[in-house]
Amino acid sequence: MGSTSTQSSSFSYSDSFESRCLQRAHPYKDGQALVDGIVQSTTFARCAVGTNPEHQYSRVSNPTVSGLEYTLGSLEDAPPAVCFATGLAAETALFLSLLRAGDHVICGRSVYGGTTRLFQQLFSELGVETTFVDSSSADAVQIAVRPNTRLIFVETPANPTLGITDISAIAKIARLAGVLLAVDNTFLTPVLQQPLDLGADISVYSTTKFIDGHSVALGGSIVSRNEQVLERIRFIRKCTGGIQAPFNAWLTTNGIKTLPLRIRAQSASARRIAEWLSDRHEIEGVYYPSLLKGEAKAIAERQHLGGHGAVVSFSIKGGIEAGKRFVQSLKRCTLVEHVGSVETLITHPASMTHADVPREQREAVGISDGLLRLSVGIELVEELISDLEQGLVAACLNKRASSVAEEVCCAN
Repeated sequence: MGSTSTQSSSFSYSDSFESRCLQRAHPYKDGQALVDGIVQSTTFARCAVGTNPEHQYSRVSNPTVSGLEYTLGSLEDAPPAVCFATGLAAETALFLSLLRAGDHVICGRSVYGGTTRLFQQLFSELGVETTFVDSSSADAVQIAVRPNTRLIFVETPANPTLGITDISAIAKIARLAGVLLAVDNTFLTPVLQQPLDLGADISVYSTTKFIDGHSVALGGSIVSRNEQVLERIRFIRKCTGGIQAPFNAWLTTNGIKTLPLRIRAQSASARRIAEWLSDRHEIEGVYYPSLLKGEAKAIAERQHLGGHGAVVSFSIKGGIEAGKRFVQSLKRCTLVEHVGSVETLITHPASMTHADVPREQREAVGISDGLLRLSVGIELVEELISDLEQGLVAACLNKRASSVAEEVCCAN
């Protein structure tokens, strides 16, 4: 399990990526419904004592979940994925599968806050030590490797600062050290980034986000071409009971059908919005891969497939108070702790997704109290820009009104 020698998959998918999103594990029969039904059963009948059917109990496997797993695996030329109730359930099973007391993990310091919480507050109590590093620096990752390192875990683009990690460079470090590399690919999905093709051993997803795309189904998945890793993760899922519910798997399967169309359109709109924000005098900083320069931009262009994703992060001059006024003025962007929906969403990471990350650690990676994260939906980009513009104007007007009120109060 400690070796990174990725086993060759026996699965071969010749269809286009778009067709795979629509594909089923088995061909249609005459008169069969176009959309598969949900197998909402906890258990499955056996014809006799001693038989061993594919599905026996839905905590272990379920036909509807298996259909989703086939599709997710096919999107990365891999065997069927392993699906879970949530993204964090997938990560927990992954870590339980690979790590023991006394092991060491290298984790990118800019990842989803729940991942940081898992390592700092749960696995640390189980005897697993984690070193958080700037994974955009291959040298920093190399320096952090120890004899007892078992896993390198990165998220790229990073959440929420969108920093870029060179997956191929980190994969070389992992192979030389005999360490597995896992990449959280939630923001880009297999449409815009293929971690396994870049040398990673494992792709990790919160399918709740862009893969489902409609804010209706919690879920997570692990994709790998290493059959040993997959077998171990399935065993952990069987033991811990974290499998995805059939209804959520069915919803996610149907969401995937439009994934390429959605994520590419959202990515194009996000790029326009990022460029527009970067020209506004009210904005202090904008984070989006197309705005990067030098080597970081070259890496993003090389490993992203025709787009940089739907997430844009930015901060408004005036800090947290200006950010609050801005968010409260928006009409088309909804404040939630979420990304990846067809609707445009906005999040305040410091108080929401990364609230459990220590302030010093948040600020060290650029997650200031004034940072906002925008998840661009499928609305007309012109309407979104218009909404953002009126929000900036309203925030500035309110700021000036507050300053005038303070001056009058002080004069009296």
